[in-house]
Amino acid sequence: MHTMWKGAISFGLVNIPIKLFAATENKDIKMRYLHEKCHSPVQYEKICPVCEETVDSKEIVKGYEYEPGKFVVVEKDELDELAGVSDKSIEIIDFIQLEEIDPIFYNRSYFVGPGENGTKSFALLKKAMEDTGKIGLAKFTLRSKEHLAAVRVYKNGLVLETIFYPDEVRNVDHVPGLTDEVSLNEKELEMAKQLIEQLTAPFEPEKYEDEYREAVLELINSKISGDEVKVAKERPKTNVVDLMEALQASINESKGKEPKKKEPKKQKETAEKQSGEEKKTKKKKSTAKKKASSS
Repeated sequence: MHTMWKGAISFGLVNIPIKLFAATENKDIKMRYLHEKCHSPVQYEKICPVCEETVDSKEIVKGYEYEPGKFVVVEKDELDELAGVSDKSIEIIDFIQLEEIDPIFYNRSYFVGPGENGTKSFALLKKAMEDTGKIGLAKFTLRSKEHLAAVRVYKNGLVLETIFYPDEVRNVDHVPGLTDEVSLNEKELEMAKQLIEQLTAPFEPEKYEDEYREAVLELINSKISGDEVKVAKERPKTNVVDLMEALQASINESKGKEPKKKEPKKQKETAEKQSGEEKKTKKKKSTAKKKASSS
C-alpha cells in the first residue's frame, strides 16, 4: 500500500510517528471522450482567450475573483506559508464520543499505520482509545488545506477520517417543502413501522454490489469479444520535404534574403552557353595583346 503522508500524532506531550494510507478507492469506470468521426481521443488545451495562445502550466498562477473580471493573484509560496507546509503533525485537540459526530460531516477515510520506532506508542494509543470508547478530534494540514479529522479505532488499527467544518455543511432548513405540520394517519404510520421492522437486517457490506458498474463492465466485455472495437486513426505524417523547404525559407527570410528560385532548364543552358563564349572571347583578346607587346 502506497504511503501518502508521513508525520506524527500528538496529544498532550505524547508524539507518535505515523503514516497515512488511502483507505478507499474510486471504482468508477473511466471512459474517454472520442471524436465520433474517427474515434480519436479528444484533447483539451488550456488556451488564453485574450492572447489566443496555448498556456503552459508553468505560466499559470492562482487568482481570487473578488469582483467580476477583477482578481487578486496569490503566489504559491504565500499559500504554503499560511498552510504551514513544514508542520507534519496531527494534533488531537479533544477526545469525544463517536456518536457525537453526525455522519454528514465525514469526508474521506485514511488508514493510520505506525512510523519508524512508533509501534509501541501506536499500540498504546489504540488500546487506550479502545478501552475508553473515545475517539480523537484532530487538526492537520494535507495538500495545503487544514482539515478537521476524527481518529478512531478500526479493527486492528486506526483510521483517520477528515470531516467538514460546520460552515461547510449546508442548513437543512433551506430545503424547500420541509415541514412538521403534516397530519399522519395512525394506521399508516403503524404499517410503515412494521415494514421497517421486517426489512431490518445486520449490516453486511459484502452483500451489496454496484449493479450498474457490473452491467457496464459486462457490456464492454461483450463488445470486445464481439469485435466491436473502434481503433483511433493515426495522425497524418508530416511531409518532410515540404517541411525542410519551409524551414529553409524561414531561415533565408530571417537573414533578409530571398529564397533562390530554380531557373528553367532551357534558360539555364542558354546562360551557360553565353558564359562559355564570353570566356573564349576574353582569352582571344588576351593572346592578341601578348603578341602585340612582344613584337
